[in-house]
Amino acid sequence: MQSVISFRSVFYGDQNGLQFTKTHQTIGRFRRKPSTLFVSAVSSETTLPEGHDMIKRALATRALERVKSGMVIGLGTGSTASLAIEELGKLIRQGKLKDVVGVGANYQSKVLARQFGVKTVDLNDVNQIDIAFDGVDEVDFNKNMLKGGGAAHTMQKVVDSVAKECIILADQSKVVLQFGSTCPVPVEVIPGAISPVLRRLVSLGGIPEIRSALRKDGPVITDLGNMIVDVSFPGGIQDPAELEKNINMIPGVVENGIVSGVATSVLVAVEDGAKIEVLDLSEFIKIIKNQAEVHT
Repeated sequence: MQSVISFRSVFYGDQNGLQFTKTHQTIGRFRRKPSTLFVSAVSSETTLPEGHDMIKRALATRALERVKSGMVIGLGTGSTASLAIEELGKLIRQGKLKDVVGVGANYQSKVLARQFGVKTVDLNDVNQIDIAFDGVDEVDFNKNMLKGGGAAHTMQKVVDSVAKECIILADQSKVVLQFGSTCPVPVEVIPGAISPVLRRLVSLGGIPEIRSALRKDGPVITDLGNMIVDVSFPGGIQDPAELEKNINMIPGVVENGIVSGVATSVLVAVEDGAKIEVLDLSEFIKIIKNQAEVHT
């Protein structure tokens, strides 16, 4: 692995006095600055669709190396987790894995599992989940996660939290220094409580917006029959665990998309020129910090 990771487009910021200044080739120029902004490891806007697929498939393949025959697997949500389900099905059909069953977190993951030949069971029918694989909308250096872009975070949090091992799959664009800097916090809300919940979310410093559906009139309705409110925090989120708890304490809230203290491992896919490297989050952070030291 080279010591400098290539990036196509980067959001830069400052953490612990270190500012990342903009370049479209590498994280290579740094300077000290006292303010605190945010950084995202890379923007994926310029990556072609086939490139996205290769990155996600590399993550899925690496994660499935940890699966053994006889395991119960938590099946995550999102495009990367969907590829993990597909790859899991291939291993089962090839006879490389036997007696593996999946626990789907939502309707889509269950349908995909059946499509690719992965036997599924209900969460209530298993005593434990050995490994859960899941995608993420945002993850920070402390493994705090933000989920819910697909409005399926409530059951996914349940599946992830009961698994012995929760492996998060993320491309480098999902890694941020300042949590909550690139995505709003999705909050699942009982429809009859939407107005008081919105007021309480504002009191927590958020800017709430009811999520509208794209292919029908009206709001997005979750698998559980509830509404989704996306809450932006313009200054970022300083204490994800505390905000997660405070939002969930609001009467009428079912669950929110902040997930703290659950991920046991985060795999990060990095484009290094024409190559795709899959690193543990700790390795990724070490490379970023080494580059910072070199250029300061």
